[in-house]
Amino acid sequence: MTASETSIIKKLLILFLVIAGLHYAKDFLMPLSIAGVLATLFLPFCTVMEKNRVPKGLAVLICLLVFLITIAAVGYLLGWQISALAGDFAQLKQRSIETFSRIQEYIFNHLGISTEKQSEILNNEQPRFTVIMQVLAGSLAFVLTNFILVLAYIFLLLYYRVHILHFLLKLSSPAKRTEMGEVLSKVAHVSQQYLLGLAKMIFCLWIMYGIGFSIIGVKNALFFAILCGLLEIIPFIGNITGTTLTVLVAAVQGASLPMLAGIIVTYGTIQFIQGWILEPLILGPQVKINPFTTIIALVLGELIWGIPGIFLAIPITAMFKIVCDHIESLKPYGFLIGEIERKKAQPDFIKKIKQLV
Repeated sequence: MTASETSIIKKLLILFLVIAGLHYAKDFLMPLSIAGVLATLFLPFCTVMEKNRVPKGLAVLICLLVFLITIAAVGYLLGWQISALAGDFAQLKQRSIETFSRIQEYIFNHLGISTEKQSEILNNEQPRFTVIMQVLAGSLAFVLTNFILVLAYIFLLLYYRVHILHFLLKLSSPAKRTEMGEVLSKVAHVSQQYLLGLAKMIFCLWIMYGIGFSIIGVKNALFFAILCGLLEIIPFIGNITGTTLTVLVAAVQGASLPMLAGIIVTYGTIQFIQGWILEPLILGPQVKINPFTTIIALVLGELIWGIPGIFLAIPITAMFKIVCDHIESLKPYGFLIGEIERKKAQPDFIKKIKQLV
């Protein structure tokens, strides 16, 4: 075995051990990572308050209060729309039963499986009610526990941020500390940029989807606009999932073919506006990760940490790219993660809008 082959095997083994370690330590690392990403969002606000002689503890508490108010506002908005949708629940249930009956009839006519046999298969596959309640109770307890941990970590990370910064600087040699400080600053900045850009993007999508769905006459248009916007947290897959759910529910509600086509056209139009106008304006070049790496990061994030891993995949990958760009041996990986450099300049209207913003 040659030296290059041995080196490749060692690197693959290290990669495997890192992924395995991340998976088995997820109960500890997952809330800490979420808190770390969210804490970077409040760094500028907390720093400004402290410069204005607000005590550090009070400044951090105000940041936590703003975070909780934001979550409560989004939850209230979503709950308000769900309650509006619940008013049509009886109609949705009736139409769902009718649609299911048509599907059963289609299966009987084309596959020869009787409706009784289909019902028997479904009953055997469905979990028991007690099992569902146990899983639901366990999930709620897990979410609540981790949410409290995230809040505690955010408070501690913000309160001890200078102490942690000095610790990280001491890990590097004196000659490298300036570069280390620059890397840490860029890592925090790219996380802030991603979260702020994501929030702005979701807000813009709420407006565009709300207007588009309302124009074509979708029932509960605001709910589906909020849903499609929030699912922007998951790149590529989120918007497609939200639009698919909108089409399915609209079909169950008895929407006509032109309306269903209008939903798809609205989705395509908004994706065009998002890709060519919003993303160049809102997201900076440091956050830009090529689609191939994005899909891999999302899949690995879900495999390692589940749904929270999907949320963390993009900001952590962007941070990793910053680190790779400053370490000579890792620069090829930073190049692989980043977008392909295009010689084509940005359209003039994008540049003009950027100047106005």
